[in-house]
Amino acid sequence: MTASGEMDSMVADIHDYQKRHVHFIGIGGSSMSGLAGLLKEEGYVVSGSDKTRSHKTDHLQEKGIEIHIGHSAENLRGADVVVYSAAISPDNVERAEAARLGVPEIERCDLIGQLMAGSSFAVGVSGTHGKTTTTSMLAQAFLSAGADPAIHIGGELDFIGGSTRRGDGNDFICEACEFKESFLHFKPTVAVITNIDEDHLDFYGDIDHIEAAFRKFADLLPESGWCVAWGDDFRARRVCLESHCNRMTYGLNPDNDLRPENLSYDARGCAHFDAVLCGEVLGHFNIGVASEANMLDALAVIGVCYIRGLDLQKVAGALESFVGAHRRFELTSRTDGVKCYTDYGHNPAEIKNALKIASLQPHRELWSVFQPHTYSRTKTLFDQFLETFDLADHVLVTDICAAREVDPGDISAAMLIEPLRARGLDAVLTPSFDDAEAYLRSHWHEGDLMISHGCGDIDLLNEQIARNGDTPR
Repeated sequence: MTASGEMDSMVADIHDYQKRHVHFIGIGGSSMSGLAGLLKEEGYVVSGSDKTRSHKTDHLQEKGIEIHIGHSAENLRGADVVVYSAAISPDNVERAEAARLGVPEIERCDLIGQLMAGSSFAVGVSGTHGKTTTTSMLAQAFLSAGADPAIHIGGELDFIGGSTRRGDGNDFICEACEFKESFLHFKPTVAVITNIDEDHLDFYGDIDHIEAAFRKFADLLPESGWCVAWGDDFRARRVCLESHCNRMTYGLNPDNDLRPENLSYDARGCAHFDAVLCGEVLGHFNIGVASEANMLDALAVIGVCYIRGLDLQKVAGALESFVGAHRRFELTSRTDGVKCYTDYGHNPAEIKNALKIASLQPHRELWSVFQPHTYSRTKTLFDQFLETFDLADHVLVTDICAAREVDPGDISAAMLIEPLRARGLDAVLTPSFDDAEAYLRSHWHEGDLMISHGCGDIDLLNEQIARNGDTPR
């Protein structure tokens, strides 16, 4: 059975369609675009559609992939198999056409599981926060230490030239998302659990069901496999210690197996420490990106690399030179003397971490531009969002990015403004990106720092600001 309860026999296998036509619905997503490019390299004929054009769709088109902007039944012409993500509903016009024609379908996570199967060292990086950064660090560390892994990241990493990479088949490193239990389709031999927190409550209902899903994920591991978890998170620790395989916890508390000792932070907030595993000093590490959260992600990477038997001196060099994946506290421009960053963080813990990093950078005033993602998340985490922006001097809130949802009519971005002001914050509703840019340019000053938050299309605001250049004074 699959995680969704369907019979495995109903899921098409991508290996049965080599050199044939694969059509991706929603090809512009970070994961889907990478998978499409990977199959193109493997010799498949690839096409795809998305509702909007982006640099990802343009890049795929440059590779010779046929791209359709907008969804239409006509886009399926000649397709032998369809790949879709969990965000694409069965009533999508292209999925409906595939069903009518009897074209087999593969959900994105089933595809990843099929590509992952057979790798002797297959790492699935899970957790409510930190998946992309940890997966990216692992990718850079493995390559720097001489391994040849296949890689699938939910973001873009310049070090590998995108989000995916072909490997020799021995090592597979991938981001394992818990959304709708997607990660239960994977075939890991190593599971990393960076944390277990509240998110996707529209699907799970409560934190206990989220923890149960992570327990199922750990149960996928063979007895010879490894569960590596942040031991300071009691839920992640509990899942790890109850798993039936080898276990390693990491973190600051003394009861963890892997800990940072002689820990210090430089003026930018970057960590320096000795990694100590059960009393054994593994080496000294300097982390190239700021914050305690990134230090902990690096600690998880060190643990996995130790299990894999990689040269930890080379791993240390990779972590020191690591600059982050795109949309993870990424500097996008210097406009009007203001440093503009964007960050993919979209729930309270991630946004707080990004603001903490921003607060450590030299700046005059700190501007936070928040695009809430999905009505359900905004509603279920509403009170937590109100406590998220205290480090900012100014908070702009754009309209909610609906993504896969329909407006229920009982939640809006505007509802955040007065409660934020009641906390003493300078909060302003700027519904569109044009509104946000106009307000920023009218009010910011040289030396300020701006950061946009969200996993929707808020990065387009940063692109727009960079494209329009400095404001004539």
